[in-house]
This record gives sequence, structure tokens and C-alpha cells, in this order.
Amino acid sequence: MVPLSERAPVLAAWGAGVDSTAMLVELIERGEPVDQVLFADVGAEKRETLAFVPVFRAWLAERGVPSAIVRYTPKNFKNWPAYRTLTENLLTNGTLPGIAFGRGTCSQKWKAAPQHAWARTWPPAVAAWAAGRRVIKLIGYDASPADDRRYRAVQSLDDPLYEHRYLLREWGWRRDDCERRIAAAGLPVPPKSACFYCTAARPAEIRGLPSAQLRQIVLIEARAKPRLRNVEGLWRRTVKGARGATPRPGSMTEFIRQEGLLDPAEIEANAALAPRSLTRWQAAVAERQDDRPEMARWMTVFDAFAGDPGDMDAAPGLYTGLDRRP
Repeated sequence: MVPLSERAPVLAAWGAGVDSTAMLVELIERGEPVDQVLFADVGAEKRETLAFVPVFRAWLAERGVPSAIVRYTPKNFKNWPAYRTLTENLLTNGTLPGIAFGRGTCSQKWKAAPQHAWARTWPPAVAAWAAGRRVIKLIGYDASPADDRRYRAVQSLDDPLYEHRYLLREWGWRRDDCERRIAAAGLPVPPKSACFYCTAARPAEIRGLPSAQLRQIVLIEARAKPRLRNVEGLWRRTVKGARGATPRPGSMTEFIRQEGLLDPAEIEANAALAPRSLTRWQAAVAERQDDRPEMARWMTVFDAFAGDPGDMDAAPGLYTGLDRRP
């Protein structure tokens, strides 16, 4: 293998899903260089994805490949309280992810940006850029029609810092090829990597979510509902099932209700009472001039009281340190 000092550094953007995992397995077992693997944690991953992350990082470490988990760090807040995850971002601002409005995905802010922030202090990248070379960045887009669309959107981009390579496309691999490669390496095949409330999620994926995440979906849609005009919810608009499509409502909350995934009374209570508790708490937090608590405090209480959100305002510690309770 050519020493790192004599070649461009290789950085892999790993999403902890099937495609990027298979890309790394194949490349590493071929003996090709991978100098760093980065996983961007947006704070809204499926539980199966979070369980797979340490398994694959251990596999990488056994082969001498370093990996790191990076996170987006917000600095300026339009609304309070401060947030540290995508879910907290949506609840603080009372909105849905950009993909629900047809504006692409959240990847640039929550995945690409923290990976680049990490790379800016990575000595091999710093040295390469200082010498006028680019870092090779590996992206796990496969050769399927779905990834054809994503690839077309980025293939013409000229990045002065990175040379993007899409090895699965170079090899002609599709998702089933990736699944077989992961299994052949003796690793568990991970689920599709995405936020548990992603607009691109299929109905079967929502059915498989734990109750805690289903409750958060109800809360996200209820919190955003007053501002929604042209979309019904996280799934945007109702699909009637024509041309072989799976029928579903535009609101994931409505799907959860129709499928009986949560108790109807619990759905109604969370949709009606939890957003009111949140906005009252936000008002109290906003009055603080310093030492403001972050959204994580309220989310901890929500998860504990989700079955009976009417009692949330009385939770010990929720308003501790605030000037007054509205």
C-alpha cells in the first residue's frame, strides 16, 4: 500500500446503512487504503442503526481503520431553547424536516457540514490542502435507479477540497449486491440508514418503530401543524395507491392511528397537550438571559410522561432555574 505521505488521503462518509457499509467492507478487504471513516449522528437514528454502529466500528478497528462519530454543533439560535439534534431542532422551531416540503434533505447541515468541520482539523487533510491536493471522499451511492437520481444531482459539482468517488457505481453494485457482501464478511446486514421519521420512510418502517419514537412522530407533527399550509405531515400528501403504490395518509400520525400502533387516547393527548407544555416551557426559557436550559431537558420529561403528558408541567426539575413558570 502506498504510504499516506505519497498519496491523497482517503476519507469515507459512512451512513451506517447497507450501501456505505458494503463499500467499506469490499474496499478494505481488497487491501485498498481507507484513512478515516466518519459517521454523522443526527440524533434521530433508528435503534437498529445505533446498535450496528459500535459493531462495525469494532470491525474497522480490528483492521486498523480509524473511525469517529461527528455531530453538528449549532451556535446561533433563532428560537429557544438550544437544540443539539435534528429532532430537537424541529421541535424548537415548530417545523418539519426540509424533505417534507420538497426542499431536498437535511444531509448538508447535519451530515456533510460536521464531517467537513472534523476534516478541517485532520492533519492529512490539512497537509493535502496546503499542498494544493484534494482529499478523496468516498460516498456510498449504489447503481440502483433510486441512487441514480441522487448521483445526477451531485455528479457535476466541482469541489476544490474533495474528489468525490462513488465506488459502488464504479463496480455496478446495487443494494442486493451490498447486502450479500456484508453477510459474506460475517457482519449483520444493517437497516436502511435514515431518520426514523424521514419522509422517504415506507409504511412498513413506521410499523416497526418502538412506541417512544412513534410518540415523537406524533409530537413533531402536532408541534408543526399550526404552520403547515401545503403538506399534511411528514409524508407530505396522501397516496391513494394507484399504479402499485402503497396507500398511506400524508400524516404519519394518522397512519399510526389507523394502524393502531399507539392507543388512540394517548395519540390525542400527546397531539393536544404536549405541544402546549412545550410552548409554555419555551416561553419561560426565552425569558432567561443566561444559563438557559436546553431542549434535551424537556425531551427527557416528554419521554418519561409520554403516556400522560397532562402531568408534564409538574415534573420535578422541568422549570428549575427559570424565573417563573407560565
